[in-house]
Amino acid sequence: MTEWTRLPDLPTDKDYDGEVFSPIYTTTVTVSGGTASHGRASGKARSGDGILDLDLRMPAELGGDGQGTNPEQLFAAGFAACFHGALSLVARQAALDPTAIRVEATVAFGRDPEDGGYLLHVDLAIKWPDVDPVVATPLVEKADSLCPYTKMALRGTPTSIRLAS
Repeated sequence: MTEWTRLPDLPTDKDYDGEVFSPIYTTTVTVSGGTASHGRASGKARSGDGILDLDLRMPAELGGDGQGTNPEQLFAAGFAACFHGALSLVARQAALDPTAIRVEATVAFGRDPEDGGYLLHVDLAIKWPDVDPVVATPLVEKADSLCPYTKMALRGTPTSIRLAS
């Protein structure tokens, strides 16, 4: 039997007018290097609360054994889940049932022609059967404006990198 999950109580209107970022939730995940001393190839990812605890492995396409989760899969899962949540909220506001919504995130890891390094590309495919595209399109656009992952992809994300003791 599936247990009922309480829906989030987050507004979708733009109700914050502060001048600085105001965190609502913060999490920390630590990655260690594992047997290869390389977090991506043989690492272990663990959240501060221990709920996320998994082995990281390089996908076979990048020369790894493909026997664990890789960062692109984690990013795709986070992006799809966040967008799905935003679209579900706006669907409910429009008195539509979001049950059939599916968000498929495809993340491609590849070479960056600008600097020769690496880059990610993301493609989101929204599947919402039985809802007229004329009705769904503005809701998808509203979800796009609400989803922190799409904001991150379009604007970048403030990032600090520091050597901690």
